[in-house]
Amino acid sequence: MQEIVDAILSGNAESADLSGIGIPESYRAVVVRKDEVGIFEGMETAEKDPRKSLHLDEVPVPELGVGEALIAVMASSVNYNTVWSSIFEPLSTFGFLERYGRRSEQARRHDLPYHVLGSDLAGVVLRTGPGVTAWKPGDEVVAHCLSVELESADGHGDTMLDPEQRIWGFETNFGGLAEIALVKANQLMPKPGHLTWEEAASLGLVNSTAYRQLISRNGADLKLGDNVLIWGASGGLGSYATQLVLAGGGHPICVVSSPYKAELCRAMGAEAIIDRSAEGYRFWKDEHTQDPKEWKRFGKRIRELTGGQDVDIVFEHPGRETFGASVFVARKGGTIVTCASTSGYRHEFDNRYLWMNLKSIIGSHFANYREAWEANRLVARGKIHPTLSRTYELADTAQAAYDVHRNLHQGKVGVLCLAPHEGLGVRDMELRAEHLPAINRFRQAARTGAPSA
Repeated sequence: MQEIVDAILSGNAESADLSGIGIPESYRAVVVRKDEVGIFEGMETAEKDPRKSLHLDEVPVPELGVGEALIAVMASSVNYNTVWSSIFEPLSTFGFLERYGRRSEQARRHDLPYHVLGSDLAGVVLRTGPGVTAWKPGDEVVAHCLSVELESADGHGDTMLDPEQRIWGFETNFGGLAEIALVKANQLMPKPGHLTWEEAASLGLVNSTAYRQLISRNGADLKLGDNVLIWGASGGLGSYATQLVLAGGGHPICVVSSPYKAELCRAMGAEAIIDRSAEGYRFWKDEHTQDPKEWKRFGKRIRELTGGQDVDIVFEHPGRETFGASVFVARKGGTIVTCASTSGYRHEFDNRYLWMNLKSIIGSHFANYREAWEANRLVARGKIHPTLSRTYELADTAQAAYDVHRNLHQGKVGVLCLAPHEGLGVRDMELRAEHLPAINRFRQAARTGAPSA
């Protein structure tokens, strides 16, 4: 493994001919184990501790198949699906692997007594399988997490509709929280040259998800001047939604839970910010009863920030806790676009405010290859910047997942895999210099909540 790392760190991995460097028989990877699926049985979600279920194990390098690539992973990141996997909610991911394994001989490799997690990476191509022509050993890449088979006609208009669509590193094995990862070649995109390994690895899943949800015609189809309510606007997903709205000529109304998180939104250029903790919004009277008076108070506050206008789009991902309010505050004919339910999957809302005001709810899930590519292109051009708050060592991934589970973070949480330390991997020094003030401003705000001046 050290020979591979040395070649990459030389800054000239392609000329070092990685195809001539041997692949080790095993590698270190962050896994959950099938025989531990029941360890949290009977516990409340908040009590479940990823530090008890995530392990750094030595595992065999998987066999390379048709249309696939082996990647030397320099850095990865923690997403909420890593947390779900680690606490075996809403169900164990081993069920995904078992079903996938029944599909074909090539898929059977994924059905193992351990699951290598991780749906982001930045790294270098080591090997490509039969049929791969667009990528070669030495290419510096990032990966998006959409895995598709495309043997059905259903997926050819929008690959997210493929019946065999899966999220790599969550519903498939051999993910990015490891020293080596196995991906399909059509998951790969060029690594933005002005970013470090850990910065480049922090964007893939969340930036692409936010792009489809807001910008794509498959999502809310953001228009110039739209007012967009963004829940959790300083988080791993919301921080990219905020940037995309600003870049697209919209007006974000950022909902956060502390003054420190508000500072990250200001660093990104947002002006309309609601600190829901400071203003005391409680959308539920108790576990079973929502409070419409709080919806109205929240809507009034939004109009104070928008010059009397309701929001055109609501960027939803908390789910149960906020969904009733989201439906209420959207303007007549507005759109609520949802991609997750981190506070609960069972949503309740007053349907009168939906049907009588011609509002729409759109479900959105990750992004197709084209959408992910366009989202990555915005990063490569310096239009969207990483909001990396902290980077952990691979051995400390369990702590990173714990922090995300407890919402002890802002922006994204990165993980160094083969990269020996932060700050490596920058190739385009000119573009780096141009955007370094913004990158540093975002990171300072994400790390400390310091003023964004």
